[in-house]
Amino acid sequence: MTEPVTPDSEIREAIIEQEGEDAFKCYHCGKCASVCPWFHIAPVEFPVYRIPQEVKLGALDTERSDIWRCVGCEACLAQCPRGVDTPKMMRAIRRILASYGALPDTLQSVIAAVSSSGNPFGLPEDKRAEWAQGLGVQPFTPDTEFLYFSCCMPAYDPILKRVARATTSVLTHCGVSFGILGEKEKCCCEFVRRAGAEEVFQTIASANIALFKEAGVKKVITTSPHCLVTFKKDYPALGAEFEVFHTTQIFADLLRKGKLKPIRELKNRVLYHDPCTLGRQSGIYDEPREVLKSIPGIELIEIPNFSREFSLCCGGGAALFVDIPVSERLANLRVEQARKMGVDTIAVACPYCHQMFDEVVASTQDIEVKDISELLWASINPEGAPPQ
Repeated sequence: MTEPVTPDSEIREAIIEQEGEDAFKCYHCGKCASVCPWFHIAPVEFPVYRIPQEVKLGALDTERSDIWRCVGCEACLAQCPRGVDTPKMMRAIRRILASYGALPDTLQSVIAAVSSSGNPFGLPEDKRAEWAQGLGVQPFTPDTEFLYFSCCMPAYDPILKRVARATTSVLTHCGVSFGILGEKEKCCCEFVRRAGAEEVFQTIASANIALFKEAGVKKVITTSPHCLVTFKKDYPALGAEFEVFHTTQIFADLLRKGKLKPIRELKNRVLYHDPCTLGRQSGIYDEPREVLKSIPGIELIEIPNFSREFSLCCGGGAALFVDIPVSERLANLRVEQARKMGVDTIAVACPYCHQMFDEVVASTQDIEVKDISELLWASINPEGAPPQ
């Protein structure tokens, strides 16, 4: 039996100071527990509704491993009648742990890699733009309309680079004025901040902001909604002054203007998975669907009760870099839902979701996982071949 935790007013005050003041809004209705994705994993007990109460009492056990369970999907915040920001509370707790070097080993090493090399893989900075080889993508200049920010995963992952290649191929095909900063840019650090490593976040984010200002960046297109969220919500406090758009917003705008016309038929039953950061956290639900519906032959499938604001988290985010047993991964739930609906393809709009689902279907290969940009390029590419 777990020993009771002795209340500690210093812990309480420290969490409140680190943006955990929402604990006092909670009236313990428990609604957050039913929408938390961990509620659907039978072996897991993650009592999200207890966190505010434990913070208020100063009775939080900071050595509990479930502190790292929260994936920051914000399903609890979206459904809370009082607007209690439990994910922000979790970030406050993690900041305190990070200040004492108490992060999980895997997360610690990933954050160290970001700090030293500008990406979570610890790979050389001069390799960041290799995904663009042979595409004719130009360096960003002050007279370029958009900066394309690929995200670390499409930049370095050998499979996900297809997403960056498909995206830039579509943009080029439609005559969009864009460029890249390549090896000069660094990780957006959204997951770093969520994990509690605030000092690293501030340092890297400030470096990106200075780079963008020096280059004359006014508008940014992001592949990852995680980059979108942190650029829009976190960077302005550090002096950022640029507009940010997700790729699906740009694609939808090009469709409406008649500059983008999918022509090749793709006979796919497609489930679109709403990423947490694009849907609940950014309110972008319609544009991805608009783009998919424009592709001839695609039958768009919705899962009753689990789409749009009720979408199940893939389990990515900071949890992408924390060891979670295979049997407890949230992506398993989503893929199983897709199988029951008889879909051929899970369409995603987030590199994290792409990777999490790829890992689930890798052994069975009964369902393919494609970013919307990949499906779109397959439909407009005159040669009919997907990007490699």
